[in-house]
Amino acid sequence: MSTASAVLTEQLIAAHALPEEGYAQLIREHTEEDALRLRDEAVRLRRAIYGNAVYTRGLLEISNICKNDCLYCGIRRSNKKLERYRLRPDEILASAEKGHALGFRTFVLQGGEDGYYTDELLIPLIREMKARWPDSAVTLSLGERTDESYKALYEAGADRYLLRHETADAAHYARLHPADMSFENRMRCLQTLRETGYQVGCGMMVGSPFQTAEHLAKDLHFIKTFQPDMCGIGPFIPHKDTPFRDKSAGTLALTCFLLSVIRLIHPPVLLPATTALGTIHPRGRELGIASGANVVMPNLTPVRFREQYALYDNKICTGEEAAECRGCLEARMTSIGYEIVTDRGDVKGGHARREPT
Repeated sequence: MSTASAVLTEQLIAAHALPEEGYAQLIREHTEEDALRLRDEAVRLRRAIYGNAVYTRGLLEISNICKNDCLYCGIRRSNKKLERYRLRPDEILASAEKGHALGFRTFVLQGGEDGYYTDELLIPLIREMKARWPDSAVTLSLGERTDESYKALYEAGADRYLLRHETADAAHYARLHPADMSFENRMRCLQTLRETGYQVGCGMMVGSPFQTAEHLAKDLHFIKTFQPDMCGIGPFIPHKDTPFRDKSAGTLALTCFLLSVIRLIHPPVLLPATTALGTIHPRGRELGIASGANVVMPNLTPVRFREQYALYDNKICTGEEAAECRGCLEARMTSIGYEIVTDRGDVKGGHARREPT
């Protein structure tokens, strides 16, 4: 007789969706056999759309200064032990220049919500990047901004915007964030980004404090409904200088399981095997790709700053030069039968409205 989780597994494969309570039950009750079945189907779907290509994003961690005080984050405003830094536009351009020479065709400008990066600074920077490297995409991951700012940065040439929703449950969101941040505004920002024309990325932590199977089911329902172009998920990893220092980390197994599920519910999605996954397991990124992911994000940040961009403890690749980081990942992907490609890596069949250059 089939178990309930096996029945749900087959329903998910057939329909690419489950009711919210079905997701929760599958998360709670799935067996190793269910996970392998979903993994194999996720890989089949990804290969049908993207072949064996793995897309790279050149990650530039431009600032660890942040006005927010999220309880899980190592660069939170209240962390007085952290040495702060920010990159000037000329430093960002110099790092991107090296990245383009190494074969990167997407640059991700990621940072805390740092008031230094005004529209007046970012607009000419984005325009310069697009002028120098018209074959490349510019992705921003700079948190919550005004509708007018999102529009201005898009019109300057930014192609994509990553804004993790972190959790699709408002009460859970409130337990992870300070009172001056709101779940409603986070969701509003995501909708604004979509309406502005960006390729949009959301995502959540796996195993974050107080998270339940029902919370993750809400995340999956949101992803299915919102249909993001990108979805970044990774295990929660505690940071020693945050209120969550003693909380347990998320697991490799659940993160890989959810990667497979997300590929099934939204087959075209661009799905990273994150640095956090590589931090909790030596082959975490390979296992993420083998579960349905198709993006990796080598670090282009100048080495002298990398240890300070400490969202969580024990982050990998803080001492590698950009070329070493890319070369290492290329070898890792080749070893499991995948190919790092020199490509913008746009979503196929998603919501991109700007024609790739």
